[in-house]
Amino acid sequence: MELYLGLGYLGAGFGAGLAVIGGAWGIGKLAASALEGIARQPEAGGDIRTTMIIAAALIEGFTFFAIVVTLLLAIKVSTPTAQVENVPAASQQTQAH
Repeated sequence: MELYLGLGYLGAGFGAGLAVIGGAWGIGKLAASALEGIARQPEAGGDIRTTMIIAAALIEGFTFFAIVVTLLLAIKVSTPTAQVENVPAASQQTQAH
């Protein structure tokens, strides 16, 4: 049981790490492309900047959602599972009535 608990935390940690790395890479790529576009066409700087901010907010939202999912996974792993009780068969229940 302890092995599964450790693997659950490991999976949650890797998931959170990958989400943060992916979000950082996406925003970095977005900013680099926006700066390159503004350098090539300075008169479109306002439109490019607005689009960049909206896209960055969407990327950050996805990253935060992924981190919340991994935290929920870590919390779910740490809670003990309910043990299944022996449920009498349907034939035994009908005989009692």
